[in-house]
Amino acid sequence: MERQMLTSLLQITHPVIIAPMFLVSNTKMVIEGMKSGVAGCIPALNYRTLEELQASIRELKAAKVSGGSFGYNLIVNKSNIKYKDQLRVLCEEKVDFIITSLGSPEETIKEAHKVGIKVFCDVTDLSFAKKVERLGADALIAVNNLAGGHRGNLDPETLIKELNENTSLPVISAGGVGNKSDLDNIISYGAVGVSVGSPFIASIESAVSQEYKQACVDYSAKDIVMTERISGTPCTVINTPYVQKVGTKQTWVETLLNKNKVLKKWVKMIRFYIGMKATEKAATQVTYKTVWVAGPTIENTKEILPVKDIVSNLVS
Repeated sequence: MERQMLTSLLQITHPVIIAPMFLVSNTKMVIEGMKSGVAGCIPALNYRTLEELQASIRELKAAKVSGGSFGYNLIVNKSNIKYKDQLRVLCEEKVDFIITSLGSPEETIKEAHKVGIKVFCDVTDLSFAKKVERLGADALIAVNNLAGGHRGNLDPETLIKELNENTSLPVISAGGVGNKSDLDNIISYGAVGVSVGSPFIASIESAVSQEYKQACVDYSAKDIVMTERISGTPCTVINTPYVQKVGTKQTWVETLLNKNKVLKKWVKMIRFYIGMKATEKAATQVTYKTVWVAGPTIENTKEILPVKDIVSNLVS
């Protein structure tokens, strides 16, 4: 089945989305990405207020160039109490696309489509992919086991082929792309494009501390570990001395509370909030409590570069 390539879906030059990364992504990165002919995406949660979110959209609209595109990532489950207001602002301002994560995208798809916004949905398996296909999603973001942050369980080739064989939606692969060779391999598996995050952490334009960026240069794929201690959902981080000290497994109390049907939802929301605050502190200032989220493609990060050079390394 012939599927629309990401380049034609978003009217961009290269089949690449700079992935939305909590605290890392900002308008500077996306603007430089658009100038280089790719799309960029920012988590709506990177903005504390709706006014700041709206201002960022207007900044990107003013800077948009031919061959570039921009969108926002929405956490669509109950842990994000700002979700409905964020969706309203994105629809009012008519962003190019929305990527949904961690919940049902039904309302987002319905509201976004009313104003011509495309909706791509994070999926890690076929069952959820079929659900979002029925809801009218425009494409799948196939989160594989090489992604940074909250990753999937299947390798890129297996996941892409399974989704292509059993759905009619374009598949955008997330995870495992750090250079041109990786990109070519992913496209050869049947993806229409890629969502790339970790290589852009160590960009000059990214919003995190110099120490976080340098860690992505100094550490490599073998230093990436999974932790349950940030958001309650397994997440990939750099194995710093602090991560080694506190461990990567939930405490017995957290495990017990997560088994309680009544308390589980609230525990997860509190854990998510505490984890995001800890990640925010580590990303923006140097403390001994260093938790830096990244994926194994930091293996390819040899120096801190401008976004345009990182894009160039991926596409040429």
